[in-house]
Amino acid sequence: MKLREEYTCPLELTHDITKGKWKPMILWQLGKGKMSLSQLERDIKGVNQKMLLEQLKELLDFGVIEKESFEGYPLKVEYSLTERGHKLLEAIVIMQSVGIDLMKENGMFDVLKEQGFI
Repeated sequence: MKLREEYTCPLELTHDITKGKWKPMILWQLGKGKMSLSQLERDIKGVNQKMLLEQLKELLDFGVIEKESFEGYPLKVEYSLTERGHKLLEAIVIMQSVGIDLMKENGMFDVLKEQGFI
C-alpha cells in the first residue's frame, strides 16, 4: 500500500497503515518480541501465509516493522517492531482494553481466560 496523494487528517493516514483484520494482530504478536513467519502464522489463528506476507509487506513499507534475514539453510527471517511500530502498539493496547471490557460486560469470560487476558 502506498501513501495517497491527499489525506484529510493524520488519523486517516494512520488508519490506512493499520486497517484490516490482521495488521493489529500482527503488531500485537510482534509486541511480544521478534518472530519468524511461521511463528506469526501459528500464533495468529485463521491467517494464511499469503495474506500474512501481504500484510507484513505493507507494514514494512510504512516503516512499522523491520525484517532481518539470516544466512544459511534453511533461510531464517525474523520480524520485529520499529519505534513507529511500538507507538502504534500503544494505541492497539488501548483498543484491546476496550474490547476486554466489552467482552466482560457480555459474559465472555471463558474466551478471555482461554486467551490469557484474565
